[in-house]
Amino acid sequence: MPDFARSSFVKICGVTSIDDASLVHDAGADALGLIVAPSRRQVTVPTAREVAAWARERITSVLVVRELNDDAILDAVDRVRPDVVQLHDPISPALGDALRERGPLVIRALAIGSEAFWHFDETTVDAVLLDGATPGSGETHGWQDATRRAWARPIIAAGGLTSTNVSAVISQPWVWGVDVSSGVEASPGHKDPDAVVAFVANARHAFAERS
Repeated sequence: MPDFARSSFVKICGVTSIDDASLVHDAGADALGLIVAPSRRQVTVPTAREVAAWARERITSVLVVRELNDDAILDAVDRVRPDVVQLHDPISPALGDALRERGPLVIRALAIGSEAFWHFDETTVDAVLLDGATPGSGETHGWQDATRRAWARPIIAAGGLTSTNVSAVISQPWVWGVDVSSGVEASPGHKDPDAVVAFVANARHAFAERS
């Protein structure tokens, strides 16, 4: 289970196998993301469960869900048993309560500049992930709006990150964590070992330089 009071957080998303989960763990990342949502990196709930079971006691597992109704989300959470759930859609009060009863921490993903970005009450979740308009696209985007409102929860930066630009993003004081998927891939759904190692190393160095 991640400690959202710690000084930094590095997540590698779009993991599709235990082999890549092991790679991410060995590179020193804090968390891996398992996507059960429309994506080129989508995994089935049984696969997510298998990888999350392997990850338990090794590395934080994050179940990434989008375009699912509340019942489907809760069914996936019950079957996968992740440490964290990352939600890309509005969170109903009933869903929020049900997730709290089950125990995983909750990350809400927001598109920078969107209506939800400006008005979402982040005190209802444990952390916020700021991304571009199309998660998983690998497209870069501006960060200016991130400084134009106050945040009461840790902020994770995502969208177009690579080993070459992650240090610049981390230099911004509002960034508590970083999240990458396509920027460390050999092909969609398959991680590039050298890219994963370089990303984690550069992120760690940048966080250390800032502290």
